[in-house]
Amino acid sequence: MAEDVKPTRKNLMQIEDRIELSERGHDTLEQKRDGLIMEFMDILDQARDVRRNLADDYDHAQQTLDMARAVEGDVAVRGAAAALKEHPEITLESKNIMGVVVPQIESTRVKKSLDQRGYGVLGTSARIDEAASAYEDLLETIILAAEVETAMRKLLNEIETTKRRVNALEFKLLPELHESKEFIEQKLEEQEREEIFRMKKIKAKKEREEAEAKAEAAEDVEVAVADD
Repeated sequence: MAEDVKPTRKNLMQIEDRIELSERGHDTLEQKRDGLIMEFMDILDQARDVRRNLADDYDHAQQTLDMARAVEGDVAVRGAAAALKEHPEITLESKNIMGVVVPQIESTRVKKSLDQRGYGVLGTSARIDEAASAYEDLLETIILAAEVETAMRKLLNEIETTKRRVNALEFKLLPELHESKEFIEQKLEEQEREEIFRMKKIKAKKEREEAEAKAEAAEDVEVAVADD
């Protein structure tokens, strides 16, 4: 790349400007990468807790459902589930984390009171209520897990993208720019030395010619005096 650049002072100034701009960009990207990593680590801790809660809530919901089926029978459990009139509503919004847009999931009508579940309280037992409550808890945890996992994946992708940009600047663009700068500076120094050498030769030649001219003039004067 360096050999393709014309060794002029204009190009040197342009490359110096690009180096300064690239170094500022590199520092900014490094700060962004480090900030994203910190955000990712915070969300990762949250994701671990959510995954653990998800597994616990699932096991608990499954146990309460099995118990309700054992006590009430499969038909009664299915009938209670089919009686639900108001289904949960999910709204998807977004928030910005250091330039990364991540989802923010809001849910309503997940947790319900006994009278909102639709089945008759007198015709069912507490086992069905426990199963319904357990699955409502599980659904809330699933919604939170979806939000956290998606945010974590988006942050991870942005971290990888930012790392690639940092590496491209640090290991490719900036070294090439510095190489071009050194090449131009070296060529300009060579040109300057050549110009100084050329000027010295011209000066020496001029001084020699002036000295020869003075010598010839002196000889002419001596000849003229001798003739007189």
